[in-house]
Amino acid sequence: MRLPKLTDRSSGVLLHPTSLPGEDLGATAREMVDFLAAAGQSWWQMLPVGPTGYGNSPYSAQSAFAGNPGLISLERLGADGILGADARRHDGGDHLANAFVAFSRSGGADHPDFRRFSEEAREWLEDFALYRAIKDVQGGVQWTRWPAPLRDRDAGALARFRQESQREIDFHRFAQWRFFGDWKALREYAQARGIGLIGDLPIFLAHDSADVWLNRGQFYLDDAGEPTLVAGVPPDYFSATGQRWGNPLYRWAEMRASGFAWWIARFRATLAMFDAVRLDHFIGYTRYWAIPAREPTAVKGRWRPGPGARFFRSVAAALGELPLIAEDLGVVTPAVESLRARFGFPGLKLLQFAFGTDPQAPSFLPHNYPRAAVAYTGTHDNDTTVGWFRDLGSGARGAGQAALERRTALRYLGDDDDLDDDGREIHWRMIRAIMGSVADVAIVPAQDLLGLGSEARMNHPGTATGNWSFRLAPGALTPAIANRLRDLTEIYGRRRPEA
Repeated sequence: MRLPKLTDRSSGVLLHPTSLPGEDLGATAREMVDFLAAAGQSWWQMLPVGPTGYGNSPYSAQSAFAGNPGLISLERLGADGILGADARRHDGGDHLANAFVAFSRSGGADHPDFRRFSEEAREWLEDFALYRAIKDVQGGVQWTRWPAPLRDRDAGALARFRQESQREIDFHRFAQWRFFGDWKALREYAQARGIGLIGDLPIFLAHDSADVWLNRGQFYLDDAGEPTLVAGVPPDYFSATGQRWGNPLYRWAEMRASGFAWWIARFRATLAMFDAVRLDHFIGYTRYWAIPAREPTAVKGRWRPGPGARFFRSVAAALGELPLIAEDLGVVTPAVESLRARFGFPGLKLLQFAFGTDPQAPSFLPHNYPRAAVAYTGTHDNDTTVGWFRDLGSGARGAGQAALERRTALRYLGDDDDLDDDGREIHWRMIRAIMGSVADVAIVPAQDLLGLGSEARMNHPGTATGNWSFRLAPGALTPAIANRLRDLTEIYGRRRPEA
């Protein structure tokens, strides 16, 4: 079965695996692939799948290379005889730890597939497993609070820890083996049905991550490992004080001196898992907002130049074709447009942004889209389409602005200028609009297929709690929804290629 390309006229669905009823890479993930195939779709887009850190955010991962153990399929552990077949994710048991005990007792360290994986992933696996094991032994505190010899990677201290805590290290190697085994099985299942997977590569890393601990010289950190400059964005429409994300910033000069070796390894690993990848905060590759770590808000930051075209030339020289999507939302300068165009990366078009008074709003109207674009009704950072439409005014969008956007949307999406239109099935009307646009790719969040309200929102940017918890009800994506989506897909020429 031929897999899609970003230059194909195609469409897909955005849904993170943790939002599946099973919350893992098991049976309900395969059911999602089956739904996409039945609906004539080409793509399944996800958020980052690394091990989550603070706030359970997939954009604050503890590794740029490891997978999220929370996505490991208990069903497959049972099928492989490593775990009881009746294990359930929410019944209070530490199933992964129990599975590791059973695996170890059966001589699992000599399992040929486990040994093969450990060798192939050695470049990142050993340091990640060591980092996670130390973190566990230290009660889960961040690495800057470990005893100084471990914090500073003293060779003798690390050797002693390995000797004393090999079992803890082996547990994390086991967990990664299971994650990547489940991922390989799901990827093959999707490929057999012609479904491509779109991943997500955050530009920044969590401070409390194996990569920052391992590569301190490539980040703005002090002698104790604490950040001196952190990431964020300046004050804007959404926040009068900007957003202070807190991620440590890269020392791009040092990374350039190494030929961007760490980044090339990161891209290679990510592209080995996905058929296309969304580059989060693409603007940051041209310039980024640097905030002194002592500042409580983003107000006193300043712009610094990003790595630019030289960076992507280096990655492309090492890896060849780069099937990347540029998340270019925000203040899109000519430099951003030039960089994106130079490497042929499609940008993002969000229909929810099309109906306000922002000067960029017209560029989000479907009749203005270029072909080299990925069109969305909204993303994980937006309210659902129904929630957005019903919002009477909140945050930076007052009641008058919300009413204006509703009226404008209804005029644009309706069959006529009926201002008494109450927005019936606004989600399907917006889906139809992006599907009918000339953008090469159209992606619909699963919440919009279901017409869910704000309760189903995935993330509220700038907030640390209450995010990433949306779950689909079992059987929510029905055959009727698949048929309706397939019909639009066929009408607008986005049917999945069959050969």
